[in-house]
Amino acid sequence: MNWEDECYLLSKRKFRENANIINVFSQSRGKVSGVVYGGNSRKIRNYLQISNKLFISHNTKNENKLGYFKTELIKPVSPIHFDDKERTSALVSLCSILNILLPESQPNINIYKSLEEFINCISLENWIILYVFFELSLIKDLGYDTNLGKFKNKISNSDVLDIKIDSYNYEVPVYLILKKLPEHKSNLLIKKSLYFTRSIIQNKFFIPNNLIFPKSRIILENYFN
Repeated sequence: MNWEDECYLLSKRKFRENANIINVFSQSRGKVSGVVYGGNSRKIRNYLQISNKLFISHNTKNENKLGYFKTELIKPVSPIHFDDKERTSALVSLCSILNILLPESQPNINIYKSLEEFINCISLENWIILYVFFELSLIKDLGYDTNLGKFKNKISNSDVLDIKIDSYNYEVPVYLILKKLPEHKSNLLIKKSLYFTRSIIQNKFFIPNNLIFPKSRIILENYFN
């Protein structure tokens, strides 16, 4: 089965001497795995970086077996931020979460668009707030709606609100309930925002399925202590 598409690189691991197995998030095919022969060569290795946007040609003779990719770079993403540990950690984090939670070969155009929108905005000053909104959107697109809007009538003068969702207690920043950018941004507010979305993701997806939560996401959160 042959097809071509644009995608983002979610993960890679060495396979034999000069090949890699990669997972990509394709616009029309969802998460797909395949072998890249020559993946450890200097030319391909330089652009086969997590979160980079690629053009792939997929080929397999049997849909039940692992196919192989031919790859071309469309847009470098991670190399632009190699000197920025926070943004690099965010890119690795979101790719790791998607790689674990996305089902195989099931397209999700909403998640793909959200990912692309965030990546296109990661150079902005308020990028970390946009990352939090990306995770909230991901939670909903994966099938769980936090329904934060129903707590609007409980908002007071505080920047955070203590609420209960499905028997779990959460401290939720008010701007997430209002679905708008906060007027004032602080490390404490960012920390609480990241802790909230992480808690939801863990409680609803990782813990029930005995999945290991990616360390990169914890590292990202710790940058805002």
